[in-house]
Amino acid sequence: MSKTVDWSALRKDFPILDQKVHGKPLVYFDNAATSQKPRAVIDALVHYYERDNANVHRGIHELSNRATNHFEAARTRAAKFINAKSADEIIFTRGTTEGINLVAATWGAKNLKAGDVILLTELEHHSNLVPWQMLAQKTGAKISYIPVTGDEGVLDLSKLDSLLTSQVKLLSMVHISNSMGTVNPVEEICARAKKLGITTLVDGAQSAGHLPVDVQAIGCDFFAFSGHKICGPTGIGVLWGRQEILDAMPPYQGGGEMILTVGYDKTEFKAAPHRFEAGTPDISGPIGLHAAMDYLDAIGRENIWKHDQELANYAYEKLAALKNIRLFGPKQNRAGLVSFLLKDVHAHDVVTLADQAGVALRGGHHCTQPLMHKLGVESTARASFYFYNTKAEVDVFVDVVKEIQKFFGG
Repeated sequence: MSKTVDWSALRKDFPILDQKVHGKPLVYFDNAATSQKPRAVIDALVHYYERDNANVHRGIHELSNRATNHFEAARTRAAKFINAKSADEIIFTRGTTEGINLVAATWGAKNLKAGDVILLTELEHHSNLVPWQMLAQKTGAKISYIPVTGDEGVLDLSKLDSLLTSQVKLLSMVHISNSMGTVNPVEEICARAKKLGITTLVDGAQSAGHLPVDVQAIGCDFFAFSGHKICGPTGIGVLWGRQEILDAMPPYQGGGEMILTVGYDKTEFKAAPHRFEAGTPDISGPIGLHAAMDYLDAIGRENIWKHDQELANYAYEKLAALKNIRLFGPKQNRAGLVSFLLKDVHAHDVVTLADQAGVALRGGHHCTQPLMHKLGVESTARASFYFYNTKAEVDVFVDVVKEIQKFFGG
């Protein structure tokens, strides 16, 4: 399928990639942290601020009407992007982190009590771990974890039946691990949880822009993702929830926009999704996000996924041929990233020296500190890919890794 896509032509849509860093052509391999933005997204933001900038929903004048129409059109587009039943199931947030915090603060605070269990995986990003720890402290609920199997970072699903007890009220899990590249079988896990009446949330930060997502097929109750990882602006994200669950949840924050009527002694709230969007929203964010979703679907996320995996497998094989290197993540069905450690070289040193060669990597715990501790490491270096990256860039990256090994006498 990917043969029909002219990847080199798409690369020209990204102005930022056409530059040198420290005198070397930029190789941007930090896409799991944030993606770059195509001209179509940049132009959509410029057009909004130059032509349509006004507050939404509360105005009657033309600019406000235009802004409102664009804002709500983005909600409808987001529903189509993940195959939600209705745009009323789409809540705009600042990103995946706020989406998960919203669920914890509303659904979680209402439904969890002492003795209940929140089931997570050992792969979780801090954004799908810390909010549940905070909620557990408030409610007396407990947290348990589906374990991973060593450096490959694959969930040990043989433990799932024993973990899915009657005390489990919520199962929240990452779709694709940002530090290991593991693709979790979310449909299977959600189906097993649903049989027991367990509410499920999927963290789609690393999946929504890389592969086709169908929340109805996944069978989860909540799904969250971020705009900035799918070629959209920073500070905008989407939380999807099943309509009947959203309608039963209390508001997230109080203020303007989320109300029907306000008196000095009582307030009536709007229905979802507006009940969860207090105050003036990020208006340009959804407009830029709309452009990003159009752009990705014009390429085809099934094509993007195939391209990502080809680059990741190619990089993994090249790195695996080196001596004194430790690789993390699954050998099969790997998402578009590779995490590694060089013997006796700190990940931050790898990233610093790679930067001098124009290669942008990320080094650290990748907001998965508990997972790093389980693996017995402080950090890893990570190269993460997107559709505008090439095999030639992977070759440059691998040559840089070899030079770093020589520098440190490896």
